[in-house]
Amino acid sequence: MCQHQPACPTADSADREAAHPVACHPEQGWSLLCNGVLLFEDTGELLPDGQIIAPHRPLTTGRVTTAA
Repeated sequence: MCQHQPACPTADSADREAAHPVACHPEQGWSLLCNGVLLFEDTGELLPDGQIIAPHRPLTTGRVTTAA
């Protein structure tokens, strides 16, 4: 699918998120990359073959809260 030179990483590459976005909808929370990957704002992914990649964003200490 990718027409960039050099070509972007394929959907099955470990660095697939480095591909160029071809459609961005931040108001809906997703972007379509040129390798066919749907990338969601929570860092989850939907690959072209239907495989789901669970969100993998790191938790920072600033976002962790505990109940009193």
